Amino acid sequence: MYELETEKVQGYARRLEELRRCLNVEGTKQKIAAIEQQMSAGDFWNDPESAQKTVQQLKALKGIVNAPDELLRELEDAQVLVELAQSEGDESMGAELEALAISLQEKLDRLELNSLLTDPRDDKTALVSIHPGAGGTESCDWASMLYRMIVRWCERHEYAMEALDYQEAEEAGLKSAALRISGPFAYGYLKSEAGVHRLVRISPFDAAKRRHTSFAAIEVLTEVDEDIDIEVREEDLKMDVYRSSGAGGQKVNKTSSAVRLTHLPTGIVVACQIERSQHRNRATALQMLKSKLYDIEIRKKEAELAAQREGHQDVAWGSQIRSYVFCPYQLVKDHRTNIEVGNVERVMDGDIDMFIEAYLKWKLAGRAATA
Repeated sequence: MYELETEKVQGYARRLEELRRCLNVEGTKQKIAAIEQQMSAGDFWNDPESAQKTVQQLKALKGIVNAPDELLRELEDAQVLVELAQSEGDESMGAELEALAISLQEKLDRLELNSLLTDPRDDKTALVSIHPGAGGTESCDWASMLYRMIVRWCERHEYAMEALDYQEAEEAGLKSAALRISGPFAYGYLKSEAGVHRLVRISPFDAAKRRHTSFAAIEVLTEVDEDIDIEVREEDLKMDVYRSSGAGGQKVNKTSSAVRLTHLPTGIVVACQIERSQHRNRATALQMLKSKLYDIEIRKKEAELAAQREGHQDVAWGSQIRSYVFCPYQLVKDHRTNIEVGNVERVMDGDIDMFIEAYLKWKLAGRAATA
């Protein structure tokens, strides 16, 4: 009785043990102990800037070990529970143990996926922008479909979303949109979506019902921490104000409080319309601009590792990271990982976890190959 449950829990324990070795949990604990001893010194806060960096380092290290330790305790408790049910011959615990095994597998799968998130920025809030490319009205409609896909993914995972900008296109879809998305590893997961997305379908805007190919770009950035100094001179900024517009029934401000900032040296444009205050919208737009400038600098430093800025690609044929084919057949294919899914509606409804996981593994393999 309960041999299957015993085998499952033992298998999970072996997977967790291997993962703990890969994460170097015990070595990380030694680093934590050394830092905590350093922080106990009386002069630790004499240099506040250095002390704050040490505190952040400690927080990051604890984040590595906390989840594996918690799951280890749950696995040990599960093993005790299974052994108890076996020894007492209690058949009534079958449903409880089956549910427990499913819960443990989900947590282990998530932990293994999180272990692929090695970039220090991965656990930060994500700023996601969507822009149509080549394709006119069809492309604007495609951009709005991608916007919904990202929103549905966030809803599936209970991530908090804040619409920073949404500018409707004249006929259909959107001209541009921006979201602030916060939750566990928001940037780490959503960075897989950064790049050009290609759509092939029978266009609802073509009276002749011809097949069209259109493009839209998704840009994913992290919010810049307050302790990171990104200089933006006032003389390098051009500010425009305009009336807000919203997506599908959203209550938005109809006064001219929306703000668009143009960074003259780089040509980068950001916009925010979520607040009723022009001042607050400007502050948020400036934060978005700093995130873009920070991203440029980070990617310059990572150029030797082939971390090229996808946003610099043309939003057109040949630069896409993923293709979505609605006609003559249904297929979504990621051109980086070669992952394919035949259920297009499922993907457009926000089920993109298979692409995210494959991307993270692909990036990890790439880093290992260049190490």
